[in-house]
Formats: sequence, C-alpha cells, structure tokens
Amino acid sequence: MPTLFPALALLAYLVATFAIVLRLFHPAGPNFKLVFGAATLAVVLHMLTLTDAIFTTEGQNFNLSNVSSLVCWLITLSITLTSLRTPAILLLPLVYTFAAVLLLTTLVVPSSVQIQHLQHSPGLIAHITLAFTAYVVLLMATLYSVQVAYISYKLKHKDFSGVSRFLPPLMQAENLQFRLLAAGTLLLALGLLSGIPYTTNWLEHKSLLSSLALGIFILLCWGHARLGWRGKTAITLTLTGTILLTLAYFGSRFVKEVLLNRF
Repeated sequence: MPTLFPALALLAYLVATFAIVLRLFHPAGPNFKLVFGAATLAVVLHMLTLTDAIFTTEGQNFNLSNVSSLVCWLITLSITLTSLRTPAILLLPLVYTFAAVLLLTTLVVPSSVQIQHLQHSPGLIAHITLAFTAYVVLLMATLYSVQVAYISYKLKHKDFSGVSRFLPPLMQAENLQFRLLAAGTLLLALGLLSGIPYTTNWLEHKSLLSSLALGIFILLCWGHARLGWRGKTAITLTLTGTILLTLAYFGSRFVKEVLLNRF
C-alpha cells in the first residue's frame, strides 16, 4: 500500500507536534518520551516513504515533491538528534509540522516524474550530495538563528516564564548557530566547485543565485569573526542567503513542474 507509510508518518509527526504544543506552558513541560518516541517513528516511516518514492526500477525519481521531502527529512532528523543535547523546543514543532504538510501534499497532490541515472556519474553524485548537505546545514543555521533571536528577546524583557525555561543558554545557541553557518558555507563552496564541470552558464539563475548566496554567507562568517556581527545583522544576512539558495534550488523546478504543467 503506497499510502500506508506516508500516512502513518504524517500521524506520528502530528502526535509529536501536539505533544509539545499542548504542554508548552505546563510547569513540567512536554512529555519528551512521547515526543521523541513519536518523532523517531515518524522519521523512520518518512525514510521508508522516501526510499520507495525515489529509488524506482527505472532510476532515481528526483521530482520537486521528492526533493523537498528529502530535504525536510534530513532537517527533521538532524534537529531531532541535535535536540537530544541542545534544547530546541521552539524548532521541533516547526519542523514536524512542515514535514507533516509535505507528506500530506504527497498523498493528495499528484506529482510528475523526473528520472535520473546517477549511478553512471560519480562526480554528479558528489556534487548533489554536497549541495544537499550544504542546504540542509544552512537551513538549520537559519532555524537556530530564529531561536537565538527569540532567546535574546526574552532576555531583554526579563521573561523567564513558560517555554523560556526549556530553552538553551543564549551563548550556547549562538555558538551552535555560527558553527552550522561556517560548516554550511564550506560545504556550499565545495558543492559549487564540484559542480563546475556540469555548469555551462554561470549567469543561469541557479548558478547565479547560489553564488550570490555563497558570497553573503562568506561575508557573514567574516563579519562575525572579525567585526563581531550577531543579532539582527546575522539574522538578516542568514535569511537573505537562505532565500536566495532556496530560489536557486527550487525556483526553476517549481516553475517547470508546477506552474508550466498547470497552465
């Protein structure tokens, strides 16, 4: 039954989300055993869904729906594992809800097929792997920058009630944010370099936007290391770079697979 795994994963993500949200302001906090139990089940079922959708008998199906779901799964898995050491109570409901929405989309919206045969091109596999990993790490850095902004806001207003009790210290969250940013920037640079043999036009929107995003992330890393950039400056530049990278990765796919097919 092709809909069984995504339906069960969707249900498990919703259980994990509601287990957090409904007890967010409870004195004892959320039931983390229930949260991580449901999240673990959801992540495993989501992985099985992706395996069945991407790896077909004809080749690898990397359509927009599958690529989006793969990125979402990687982020969900990474933040779930990271949250075992660094509290991420604000981020978990966001990523679980987004994963549930994507799974619901795969269940109700038909998608096109984009078959590739990556096994014949090891260099292209390396390029795609680096690009995907960079995007996931930089998205995580963006999410953690939002959490840093929230913690900073609470500290400025001396509000330590409710959900604030389950947040990490500001410096710890900020250090993780910039470590992710530095790692993602390095991976993105390597991804663009590995893609040179497959790039015919650097003015094409994907290459141009990716290069602009890389420039913004490099500028932010330099500004943080040399000038101590943080706070609103860091968040603004991180969001700008992430938006450019998202448009580069998914903009043309959305136009070709959704808009053009519809009209």
